[in-house]
Amino acid sequence: MKRFRGLVVGGAALCFLLIGWALTSIAPSIEVAWVLSLLLLAVFLFSFEIIPIDVAALTILVMLGLTTLAAPVMGLDEGLVEINELFDGFSSNAVISIIAVMILGAGLDKTGAMNSVARFLVKIGGTSEKRIVPLVSGTVGGISGFMQNVGAAALFLPVIKRISLRSKIPVSRLLMPMGFCAILGGTVTMVGSSPLILLNDLIILANESLPAEQQVSTYGLFDVTPIGIALILSGILYFVVFGPLVLPNTTGQTEQKGGLETHLLDDYGIDYIIAEVYVPAGNRLIGNILDSYETLFHVRTVGITSGKKVRLTTRGVPASFEVAGGDHLAIIGERECIEVFVKAYGLNLKPELDLFSEVMSASSAGLAEVVISPTSQMVGESARTIRLRELHGVSTLSIIRNGKTIREGEDVRSREFQAGDTVVVFADWQSLQDFHTSQNVVITSDYPQEEVRTNKVLHALTFFAIAMSLVLLTDLRLSVALMVGALGIIISGVLDPEEAYASVSWKTVFLLASLIPLGKAVEASGTAAWIADRVLFVVGDVEIWVLQLVIAVLATAFTLVMSNVGATVLLVPLAISIALHAGANPAVFALTVAIATSNSFLLPTHQVNALIMGPGRYTVLDFMRAGGIMTVIFLVVLMVMMQLFY
Repeated sequence: MKRFRGLVVGGAALCFLLIGWALTSIAPSIEVAWVLSLLLLAVFLFSFEIIPIDVAALTILVMLGLTTLAAPVMGLDEGLVEINELFDGFSSNAVISIIAVMILGAGLDKTGAMNSVARFLVKIGGTSEKRIVPLVSGTVGGISGFMQNVGAAALFLPVIKRISLRSKIPVSRLLMPMGFCAILGGTVTMVGSSPLILLNDLIILANESLPAEQQVSTYGLFDVTPIGIALILSGILYFVVFGPLVLPNTTGQTEQKGGLETHLLDDYGIDYIIAEVYVPAGNRLIGNILDSYETLFHVRTVGITSGKKVRLTTRGVPASFEVAGGDHLAIIGERECIEVFVKAYGLNLKPELDLFSEVMSASSAGLAEVVISPTSQMVGESARTIRLRELHGVSTLSIIRNGKTIREGEDVRSREFQAGDTVVVFADWQSLQDFHTSQNVVITSDYPQEEVRTNKVLHALTFFAIAMSLVLLTDLRLSVALMVGALGIIISGVLDPEEAYASVSWKTVFLLASLIPLGKAVEASGTAAWIADRVLFVVGDVEIWVLQLVIAVLATAFTLVMSNVGATVLLVPLAISIALHAGANPAVFALTVAIATSNSFLLPTHQVNALIMGPGRYTVLDFMRAGGIMTVIFLVVLMVMMQLFY
């Protein structure tokens, strides 16, 4: 598989080189040629993710900076970007606004304000799919207009699981409508998605290169609301009418009355038990480290005694810990594996938990089902590389990926986590709570946990309302208005500073901040204008709406292979130039790009789609079937609404 991917990437690299050579050979200036080269490199790195996309964006940023030093060799009079402005993206209005929105959303989540909404939906939703889908999807879409859409989807993921349990409707028929509407909800306000937050900054940046008579106007908070509402309604109507035909009806996905253990057995064929064994003096197991026999016998040690002291391995006992004579071990695994392990070493198997009965009680520790969020620090890491058991108190037992269960026998601890993976773990509840917070994962199973700060609900709602009022009623910059609310969330104790920092997706911040200078280079060098001229030449003399549709389709295509932030930065300058050349409204063309980059339903490349893919047990074909029609509906509704309102 890796060899095949290598061949694909190598072939794509060759194609990009040929395209780059062809374009640079006809570029009107050496400056445009270099910018085109960097632009193609960015698209290539984002499309194939040879390195993480935030690192790729930072690489482009550094290369732009180095052009100041290498300008004479490159045939340039000066660098492609003014060196003193290279890192301005990190202090830009858009970046600070996104940070503030993330903190505000985390504050509302921490107080349980959104959970109250979720419980209300569970209460009135009933068991009818046609009633539940619009109710939950519409609510998620509305919430997504004011917080990051992946956050809104993650918030409702456990709710969907509970609704599935109650209604006996498969999770696969509920998660995709919810996820799609979370994406659509990002188009309801100018703070609902990163591209829309970024849009006004890109317009202001473009205005620096335009004469006074061609200046592009910016947008207010609710200028896009009619379009966003129409998109959400179209998504809901689509799933209510055609959901039974396009959504998978995978059986065995509802949790039956019997808890997580029954769910794991019914859905994944996993039957874990915890057993206590005694290691007598002179036993062959003495001197062995935990990791040596765990991998061999497909079991996991979750507790160990040293003398009379009971220790949980989920609290800092390393895999290199040696077993001693007289130790008692608490072992978790499938029944057959434990029996083979006990027989192989001649251990004494106790009929029930004795020394571990208290620490292994349901009120103290147990199994949990964890979904890896696309923004989690665990993506691309394995349980071994981040020392998950030793540092976080969480033992990885199995990974469910694309409907396949990866068990201990397949060295599950060495498998790199992917966004959307469902991971079955064992942990004490306090460690699980800390793990949930620090690693930005979604716990979809119920467990005793720290109470949410319900006493801070009023504080969170007040500061959220203050921020929105400042955005609506004053001329204060968006970043300052939103940061007032975020600062209030911290000062009032809704979140402490560490929790506020942890709530920010720094990957998104670095991606956005690093790409802003590239967008500036594309505009200032004349590259956008030149590409616009070429596009108009190829398309020919067509109606303005046809040209606008071409831009929307191009944005949709870009966002399927790269981040929506990257697609927006690259295409907004181009859209503005095309509009000016065609005599159209550049503000409308720019908005078309920022909205169309949310049209990401065809593949599980969007963060929300990646999040729901594992729990919903979806395949790529499921997204292509349901998302393909949604993509067309999105374009039709977008174009109709743009013609009506703009």
